[in-house]
Amino acid sequence: MLVAKTKVQPAIVPGYWADACAHLMKKDRVMNRLIPQFGDACLQTRGDAFVTLARSIVGQQISVKAAQTIWDRFVLLPKKITAANVLKLNVDDMRAAGLSVRKVEYLVDLALHFDKGAVHVKAWEAMEDEAIIDELTAIRGIGRWTAEMFLIFHLMRPNILPLDDVGLIKGISKSYFSGDVVSRSDAREVAAAWAPFCSVATWYIWRSLDPVPVDY
Repeated sequence: MLVAKTKVQPAIVPGYWADACAHLMKKDRVMNRLIPQFGDACLQTRGDAFVTLARSIVGQQISVKAAQTIWDRFVLLPKKITAANVLKLNVDDMRAAGLSVRKVEYLVDLALHFDKGAVHVKAWEAMEDEAIIDELTAIRGIGRWTAEMFLIFHLMRPNILPLDDVGLIKGISKSYFSGDVVSRSDAREVAAAWAPFCSVATWYIWRSLDPVPVDY
């Protein structure tokens, strides 16, 4: 008997990755050392805007491991993670998955924006980074950091520098300043050599702290 195979949506990788790596290795001594350590690994997206934003909300202010644990419980609640399905979920069930009251509210508000067509999903590809950030930060629970994660992990924009990201600042401190405290100004100065591929450099800085890529 033949068994039907479940289709898995293939991951999408950025077409600019090889050029970005060549640029960064030429311009930056740390990148020249870091990038070869990770072989063919690169940023990937599976192309679901709602899921990417929902995962970003779940991951706010907690460790990557804790976020993954809660997400693994949360995805079992509906048949599929969509805005319409999230709106049908019981709040108590969402809380039992490990979500705080505030994060439940944020996920519901996100689902409402998608379900009502209040976000311009089809227009995002043509919009500037800051315009997308403005639109997303109008949703409860989405600040600049979350919007920047979306630009990196979903839209795969090449030149995002998330200065509010703790991992980025920690990684810059470790790789460029021997562990000394790093200011946003210091981080910008380091990143000047990364442009126009700050997203790629940021991804490698994250890898320097944790070789396993974060999945959004």
